[in-house]
Amino acid sequence: MKAKICVSLLPKTFLEANNLLEETEDLHLDLIEVRLDFLQSKTHLKKLADHGNTPKIASILSNNSKGEANITGLKQQKLLLEAAKSGFEYVDVGLYSPNLKNFVNELKNLNCKPIVSFHDFYTSLSLSDLESILEKEISSGAEVFKIVTTANKIADNLIILNFISRKSTKINLVCFCMGELGKISRLLSPLYGSYFTFASLKKGFETANGQLSVQEMKSIYKILE
Repeated sequence: MKAKICVSLLPKTFLEANNLLEETEDLHLDLIEVRLDFLQSKTHLKKLADHGNTPKIASILSNNSKGEANITGLKQQKLLLEAAKSGFEYVDVGLYSPNLKNFVNELKNLNCKPIVSFHDFYTSLSLSDLESILEKEISSGAEVFKIVTTANKIADNLIILNFISRKSTKINLVCFCMGELGKISRLLSPLYGSYFTFASLKKGFETANGQLSVQEMKSIYKILE
């Protein structure tokens, strides 16, 4: 199985975003995630979406994993909707975003593939907790389901990999652990059936704790082959 890699970019300006996309396109990877966290203007979103041939994901990382709907979530949705209208192939929206099902349908009507995601920035989860979260994500009607936890011990990776191998045969699931101890699941998750995994453009450009660079991942995959 070929491991699909998505490079995650976190630009602070649209000029920086354009330069990062230029460099990333040269790598000929499977996907590019453009984090819109700092790009609060809708200007130039279409230029970013149209840049190159690699499919792009628009996302805004939400720290809200507890389910409280809030004003910030509505503002994020507005920007993500503009990204979908601008031509981003995928939009990543948090599981506990306001009016999630309606928003997912809006994205689909724009021929955009919705990714519904859950992040736990502190701990790993049991298999039963992972199952419960996945059920909620599936009920949203999205096309890709993403669950990311944090490894506090090596064994946490095994729980995630086991979960992926059981669930990924029928759905598009992205699942791994963050953190230094989660690198194993970041690397191996596609080999267990994960739809794709994330990498940084290069050393020093990580957008999350424990992220490996594209070059590191490619080198290890070459050895595994």
